[in-house]
Amino acid sequence: MEINNQIQIFFLTNLPSLLVFLCCAEEISRAEFPDGFLFGTATSAYQIEGAFLEDGKTLSNWDVFSHIPGKIERGENGDVAVDHYHRYLEDIELMHSLGVNAYRFSISWARVLPRGRFGSINPAGVEFYNKIIDCLLLKGIEPFVTISHHDIPQELEHGYGGFLSPLVQDDFVLFAKTCFENYGDRVKYWTTFNEPNIYADMGYIRGVYPPGHCLEPYHNCSAGNSEREPLLVVHNMLISHAKAAYIYRERYQLKQGGSIGVVVHAFMYEPISDQECDREAASRALAFNIAWVLDPLLNGDYPPEMYRLLGENMPKFSPDELKKIKGSIDFIGINHYSSLYAENCSYSPSKLGCQAIKGFVYTTGERDGVPIGEETAIPRFYVVPSGLEKLIDYLKTRYNNKPIFVTENGLSQMDQPEERNRVLLNDTKRVEYHKGYLASLAQAIRKGADVRGYFVWSLLDNFEWTNGYSIRFGLYYVDYKTLCRIPKFSSKWYTSFLSYNSQRNRNGIIRRSPMNSAVISLKAGKMEI
Repeated sequence: MEINNQIQIFFLTNLPSLLVFLCCAEEISRAEFPDGFLFGTATSAYQIEGAFLEDGKTLSNWDVFSHIPGKIERGENGDVAVDHYHRYLEDIELMHSLGVNAYRFSISWARVLPRGRFGSINPAGVEFYNKIIDCLLLKGIEPFVTISHHDIPQELEHGYGGFLSPLVQDDFVLFAKTCFENYGDRVKYWTTFNEPNIYADMGYIRGVYPPGHCLEPYHNCSAGNSEREPLLVVHNMLISHAKAAYIYRERYQLKQGGSIGVVVHAFMYEPISDQECDREAASRALAFNIAWVLDPLLNGDYPPEMYRLLGENMPKFSPDELKKIKGSIDFIGINHYSSLYAENCSYSPSKLGCQAIKGFVYTTGERDGVPIGEETAIPRFYVVPSGLEKLIDYLKTRYNNKPIFVTENGLSQMDQPEERNRVLLNDTKRVEYHKGYLASLAQAIRKGADVRGYFVWSLLDNFEWTNGYSIRFGLYYVDYKTLCRIPKFSSKWYTSFLSYNSQRNRNGIIRRSPMNSAVISLKAGKMEI
């Protein structure tokens, strides 16, 4: 009797959160996704590992860039990050407790090949990722590995300009081969690059990522040509990918049984008006951001929309490169967070971002002063769940229903210590966000899209690039003083979502059979257990 009273007190105390839980559970179910669908979380090496000069690792571009005064909010850096390098066992246990069947992470180039081609393989770095992969598999979690996620050994950046130079191609191929040879017997999902389009945009147009190149009207940079350099950077990344994928398919894929793809950052764009010029602008925005990367990899050349505007500025592929690049991905990875309005600005080029390299498209999150969706802690990351379904439809049509993984999707919240318990730990907005986007994704799948996985960004609160630690995306709250991981409400919701079997009865009503949790029901306004 006493135990029952304690249980009743617990549930009454947590009634608001439980009501959200029940609402969310009723609206989206894991059963609405195909068998074998990957549900996971995602991270990247620089954002979580720390140990920036331990066990043979050298400086990466982000190690250097984050120490330049004024580059990162509050002067923060990833020297320690969330110390995943020393706490990976604890973090893998967190994943296991969530019930995920996949984990997307990246490999630090400077940890495995500290000097690129100019040095030797670092055994300690190789072993670190071996331990992670082995531990994941012991827990029944599929490793989904990104070879390069924004970070590159600083020596390659300093020596020849990194991805501005074709010399980087041989370095990347060596890095990729090292990964295939050491991890490919256990890794079945590879992506070569995370977001080549963002790497070029933020590093060579806006100048807010390393190496910090830009021209006006963006930040005051000491170097750069934002109309030419981004095209060269993406060109070298695409060829690097193609060469690595060619070697993977020739030497490793048949024996290892894996697949290889690339990840693009993908907003959905809506025309700001019904005018034809704005509808065309929305189409151009998709081409200049997404098709810029994917058209060459699947169709063998850059989008015709880019050729029409940029003409001879577009880099050219050699005949041999064309043979390697066309069809060089087995799947598409997309990082999707939001949708924006697109406006033709070819007649008003003074607007910020209205450049040829951007397709003469001005993008904004507001129309007539009204936001496209609920605002979040990151400007332009509005909550627009329907955009994911529209984006998947676009990719399905343009690329003949190539398999797709949603490799990142998540909600940003501002770090507010005074709101830790009320908002950051009781993060019902994050639950609503994922519920909405998962429902949108399920609808796209019902319409025939070949989507095979969904990864929440992120497992943990972590270093969020130029925002430092001021923004939180994690399912687990990290106390940056103690590095203690604390489960948020969203982690509990995700666990419940992943652990419930659902099936529809004859009336079409979803019935749920919990595998690992108590049955909770509401009858006549009273909670029963």
